[in-house]
Amino acid sequence: MVTTSYQVQGMTCGHCVQAVSTEVGAVDGVSDVQVDLATGRVTVTSERPVDPAAVRAAVDEAGYEVVDA
Repeated sequence: MVTTSYQVQGMTCGHCVQAVSTEVGAVDGVSDVQVDLATGRVTVTSERPVDPAAVRAAVDEAGYEVVDA
């Protein structure tokens, strides 16, 4: 298993958490997504390394921005 964390800007509520979880969870290879609303940290678990650009694109699609990886 591979675990990677991202700092996401702009999440303020449960809907934000759900939107990011859904979009990132749809990225090929992702098996789990944990979002910590208080810290803005998104932790992605996968069977193999996932392309960070794909995760960034998924977060962008949800309406938020990855500010670091």
